[in-house]
Amino acid sequence: MAASELIQDSGDVRPHVEADVTTTSPPPHPPTPPRPPRVANGLPAHHASSPPPPAAGKDEQERRTLSSRFQQNQLVHSLSSRLRRQCDYVKITVPEERANRLPTEWWKTAVAFLYALFILVFTTVIITVVHERVPDKSVSPPLPDKFFDYVDRVPWAFTITEVNGLILVGLWLIQWIFLKHKAIVGRRCFFLIGTLYMYRCITMYITTLPVPGKHMVCAPKLYNDSTGKIWRILRLISGGGLSITGSHLMCGDFLYSGHTVMLTLAYLFIKEYSPRWMWWYHGFCWLLCASGVICILIGHEHYSIDVVIGYFVTTRVFWWYHTMANMHAQGQTPDDFLSRTWWNPIFNFLEKNVQTPVPLVFCLPVALPSSCRQRYRMVEAGRDE
Repeated sequence: MAASELIQDSGDVRPHVEADVTTTSPPPHPPTPPRPPRVANGLPAHHASSPPPPAAGKDEQERRTLSSRFQQNQLVHSLSSRLRRQCDYVKITVPEERANRLPTEWWKTAVAFLYALFILVFTTVIITVVHERVPDKSVSPPLPDKFFDYVDRVPWAFTITEVNGLILVGLWLIQWIFLKHKAIVGRRCFFLIGTLYMYRCITMYITTLPVPGKHMVCAPKLYNDSTGKIWRILRLISGGGLSITGSHLMCGDFLYSGHTVMLTLAYLFIKEYSPRWMWWYHGFCWLLCASGVICILIGHEHYSIDVVIGYFVTTRVFWWYHTMANMHAQGQTPDDFLSRTWWNPIFNFLEKNVQTPVPLVFCLPVALPSSCRQRYRMVEAGRDE
């Protein structure tokens, strides 16, 4: 009886020992498994439960499994973050590098615009001055011109010239607005306009030709009336120097033809900064330019030499400038003969930071709303996938 009671008592104690082992947090070092209590005769109880070490080993295995899974997750996360950074580098850094090679520099465009505006205003002053020196038709008749000998004057022909010029300038303005690199192209256009009209001021002033036809009606000379001359300058500026606006009633601005300059220059810019596959567009603009130039002669508003020199000077200056720009963008040094032009320092100022040829890229002149931009990005993301 005593032995059985002792066995029952010892069996009542063991469950408490097992509960204490499993509920307590494991120490840093695994504890030694407790020895089973002995009964009076020195033999362990036959119905004793399994010792705790197997349970502790199972917990250790689970911890190792969780640790290995955590390390795998960290490795996957680090690899994905590195790949994401690499993708961001490819998508963001390359466009920024290209953008840096074609900086906008609108302040340089503004300088070129002020230069062209000053020369155009100065041209009206020179026209007013030269008008006072034009000889009277009765004293100096028109010079002989071979084209006039074969083609009679058509009164409405010069109106066609100015209408064609307005259409070409309007088309070029719309095309320029939709260009992505409009700042670079704009300062090229303004510089060429200013330079060509400055040349025209020089040729008009140094050589004053008589009127090319007796049909021309010139405003009376003012001589020393400074106030009247200022009003004529303002009237010429307000009407854009066009005859269809009734603002151009002065004579003397013959050598060389300003209408030829604008027609030719507008066509050259339209063709240069538009895709080559738009041959129909180029052909239409060429017809406007050619017919406008011919109508200048048919209307007997300029001598043939005025038109020829105007065309020659405009095309050569345009081609010289763009040849130098392309050579500079490709990292080549312009030819010594091209670099001898007087405007080479101005060219270096305008084109210094343009490190690549200007691509033909068109974009909307105004930024899209945020909703449209978000849809565009979603479409682009779908294409990339």
